[in-house]
Amino acid sequence: MPAKRDPALPVKSALPPILLVGCGRMGGAMLAAWLEHGLAPSVVVDPVPRLPPGAEAAVTLAAAAAIPVAFAPAAVVLAVKPQQAEGVLPAFARFAGSSVFLSIMAGRTLGGMQAALGPNAAIVRAMPNTPAAIRAGMSVACAGPGVDEAGRRLSETLLAAVGRVAWVEDEALLDPVTAVSGSGPAYVFLLGELLERAGIEQGLPADLARLLARRTIAGAGALLEAGEEDAAALRAAVTSPGGTTERALSVLMDERAWPSAISRAVAAATERSRELSG
Repeated sequence: MPAKRDPALPVKSALPPILLVGCGRMGGAMLAAWLEHGLAPSVVVDPVPRLPPGAEAAVTLAAAAAIPVAFAPAAVVLAVKPQQAEGVLPAFARFAGSSVFLSIMAGRTLGGMQAALGPNAAIVRAMPNTPAAIRAGMSVACAGPGVDEAGRRLSETLLAAVGRVAWVEDEALLDPVTAVSGSGPAYVFLLGELLERAGIEQGLPADLARLLARRTIAGAGALLEAGEEDAAALRAAVTSPGGTTERALSVLMDERAWPSAISRAVAAATERSRELSG
C-alpha cells in the first residue's frame, strides 16, 4: 500500500489542496473527479467516508480537531448533510479569511452559513446534481459577499470537474434550481421506471422493457443536449400526424396530465427548498 503523503507539504498539481468536509455520495463523486484532474495533497473529514479508488492524495480524518495545523487548503468544500450543518460548521471557522468555502448543502443559505463560520467567511453556495457521478452533472452557484475573483474561479473549477456550471446573482433562484436540476434526475428515473412497467404491461419481456426504457431516455437526452433545437421542436419532429406518438401525446399533454403535474411538482419542490432554507 502506498504511503500517505503529508498534506502540509507543497506538491505541484493541477488543483490546489482542498479540505472536503463530508465524503458521502456527492462528496465522493467530486473527490474522484478532482483526483482525475491532479489534486494536491488534501484532507477529507468524515468518520465514515466513501472514498473513491486512488484516493491516496487525501488524508482521511474523523474530526476537524485532527487537521494538521500547517494544512492550508485553498477551498473548504462543505458536503455534509444539511441537518448536520449547525453542529459541524463552527469547527471550520478558523479557515475563514484564508480559504473560500464552497457549500453543496441543499437549503443552507449564505447568511446561515456565515453566522456559523464568522463574518470573514467567503462562501459560494452551489447546487449540483447526481449525474456528477459520471461527470455529466449540472451545478448552479451563487457567490456570497466577500468572494473574490480567485475564489469564484476556484469554485467554478471544482464544480466543472463534474459537469457544467452556471451562476446566479440572486440566491433565491437556487430554490427553483433545486426543484428543476437538483431534484430533476429523480423525475427522469421515474419516467424510466414507468416506461419499463408500461412495456411489461403490453407484453414485452422484462429485460427488453428495461433496455428500451433506459436507452430511449439516454438517447433522447443525448440528442437534446447535442443540438440547439428547442425541446418542443424535437418533440414535433418525432410526432407524425395521425401516428402512434401523436396518440400517446394526446394522453400525456392533456392539461390534467403532464403539463399540470410537472408544474405542480416543480412548484412543490421549490416551496420545500424555501422551507428548508428558512
